[in-house]
Amino acid sequence: MENIKNKIPGIILCLAIAIPAELLVRFISVLEVVGAPVIAIIAGMVITLFYKRKNITVDGIAFTSKKVLQYAVILLGFGLNLSTIAQVGGQSLPIILSTIATSLITAFLLYKLMKVPPKISTLIGVGSSICGGSAIAATAPVIDADDEEIAQSISVIFLFNVLAALIFPTFGGLIGMSNEGFALFAGTAVNDTSSVTAAASTWETIHGVSGVLDSAVIVKLTRTLAIIPITLVLAFYRLRKAKTAGGKGANVSLKKIFPMFILWFVAASVITTILNAVLSGGALETAESAFAFLKSASKFFIVMAMGAIGLNTDIVKLVKTGGKPIFMGFCCWVLIAAVSILMQHVMGLL
Repeated sequence: MENIKNKIPGIILCLAIAIPAELLVRFISVLEVVGAPVIAIIAGMVITLFYKRKNITVDGIAFTSKKVLQYAVILLGFGLNLSTIAQVGGQSLPIILSTIATSLITAFLLYKLMKVPPKISTLIGVGSSICGGSAIAATAPVIDADDEEIAQSISVIFLFNVLAALIFPTFGGLIGMSNEGFALFAGTAVNDTSSVTAAASTWETIHGVSGVLDSAVIVKLTRTLAIIPITLVLAFYRLRKAKTAGGKGANVSLKKIFPMFILWFVAASVITTILNAVLSGGALETAESAFAFLKSASKFFIVMAMGAIGLNTDIVKLVKTGGKPIFMGFCCWVLIAAVSILMQHVMGLL
């Protein structure tokens, strides 16, 4: 009980950041492109410039930036109906695999060539290729990334999210994309769900069509499933590296670093899929409402966690060291977009 009490002040501080961030996005539509998580992390960093964290809030901030972030990933599973993804997202699988491979290889090569810190390189590569902030949230605990590394990666992803949401609808029109082609493009080449939504909605408004948003989001959710193999591979890689290094690192156990929260994420997805398959009528509507609530809770937990990460981040240091990570994010972003278009052309989908 005493341990819980120690966390309450810090959790309240994170709530005080997250709630206004959510309200700003809901009531100022232009901020939807930015997203509440980015607003929260920026607010946290700004607050830290003036508010020196006291012992009373340290435990709660640490709990929110680590554990609450993992709870958010678990609840994210309740937004994934695996049967729907299999039916609609199946044709996007070759494009998704190609863009994921492109981003990870690009991040690895630039890490070697430019000496970008390894954990930041991993987070940018995974965040660019899978699902932005959610992928970073899932990967960070597995590779033991600190809050400043998470903040650096989120900031890079945010920059290219905004650019994608603003540029891609017009760009897609200029190169003559079909509605189906743009849905695939937005779903595979835009990092974060909020920006996928913004880009697809803009396309629908420009062209006076419907259905593009739904298709783009399903493709995006299909990408989200890549969180599972990526985090598991990284966990085994970290264990192998620790044992190879010997010494103190050799004491790292699989049980300690294995991302158990990913298994709960899978369980949540399976529960969602089964209930959607077996329920009907009022029971199905009740289940869907519950899933929608849990999905909203997941998003809010991510906003809280980003606020906590912002509170643990030195914004001055972040700006000074941001050049190389931004260039890495740019390269990943451009090459993912190019590969998405190329694969659609090869598959005859444009």
